[in-house]
Amino acid sequence: MARTIGSNGTRTAEAIRQAGVKLIYKHGYEAMSLRQLAAEVGLQSGSLYKYFENKQNLLFDIVREHMEDLISKAEADLEGVSDPLARLRTYTAFHLRYHMTRMAHVFIANMEIRSLEDEHRAAIVARRRHYEGLLEDILRQGAVAGVFQVSEPKVTTYAIISMLTGICMWYRPGGRLSQDDLIGIYTGLVVGGVTGAQGVLSAPSPSLLVDGMPPDAAPPKPRGKAAAKPAAKASTAKPATERAPG
Repeated sequence: MARTIGSNGTRTAEAIRQAGVKLIYKHGYEAMSLRQLAAEVGLQSGSLYKYFENKQNLLFDIVREHMEDLISKAEADLEGVSDPLARLRTYTAFHLRYHMTRMAHVFIANMEIRSLEDEHRAAIVARRRHYEGLLEDILRQGAVAGVFQVSEPKVTTYAIISMLTGICMWYRPGGRLSQDDLIGIYTGLVVGGVTGAQGVLSAPSPSLLVDGMPPDAAPPKPRGKAAAKPAAKASTAKPATERAPG
């Protein structure tokens, strides 16, 4: 956890956190050294311990902040929106825009959750389930109201979030389509998927998702020393239900 510090210390801690995001995104958590981090911020390596006890707590702080920000902003956007279809459109637009503007944080939250210690990982998984629950509740409410044809709200939740988060794999600012254009396209796919005759998007079961991505999706390019590591054995894989997107 971050230590309790004054206003100047708070600014320094935030600078360390942002430098950590930059370096972890570029090199990977395992490859990033505290020496690199200290140099990025202009501190002596030993000074880092005034703000974060160790590298593990820095990673947890980064991912936790991301998840808490994601949840609070999603809930703020949904506040006062009662119609299930309007809530679904609002959630979809929020998720896409947030993920298109914080791609480094999203990458770290999804790919480096495996680097968190058990207690930290459990705390992040709980927050992810809370965020997923916002969409699942929307789908259940719409199904009860007869607006959505959704027989498996939880599976549909995984399918929708997987599709929406996948935009981080290819989106780049300044492309041919604006963010609003892309939100319109994705919203049409989501709404059509839950209001159509079949009622469930054509997407893989959550048991087949890997870090929130379908098995045929192109994996992100390995970063730093992590690229040289052999693939983890199947027996060590984490349950898919704990790999919700961030």
